[in-house]
Amino acid sequence: MEGETFSGLGNGTQVDNKVLQTFQKSFVQVQAILDQNRLLINEINQNHESKIPDNLSRNVGLIRELNNNIRRVVDLYADLSSSFTKSMEAMSEGDSAGTMRSDGKAGQKRVRPG
Repeated sequence: MEGETFSGLGNGTQVDNKVLQTFQKSFVQVQAILDQNRLLINEINQNHESKIPDNLSRNVGLIRELNNNIRRVVDLYADLSSSFTKSMEAMSEGDSAGTMRSDGKAGQKRVRPG
């Protein structure tokens, strides 16, 4: 697995397995938070519709939790964007100057005189 690459972008660009695993992990985290947000929103709506003072007071904490979750999703997407950009830059450097290693660093190809 280490150092394995996949040709998955349709243009012959190779994507490192470690990069794919990082993206997969981040997307799973985002999906889990979004699922939790759906439950929070449902509970907030039910509490609001009930108009029971204790339920309305509980919504304050639920809305704070929802806002914190949204911040976490934004942060995860920002990290994903940054990681994707770095991966594409490293692969571009790898295409022009060498190969892409599993540690994300470009290795140098030996150029033989013509």
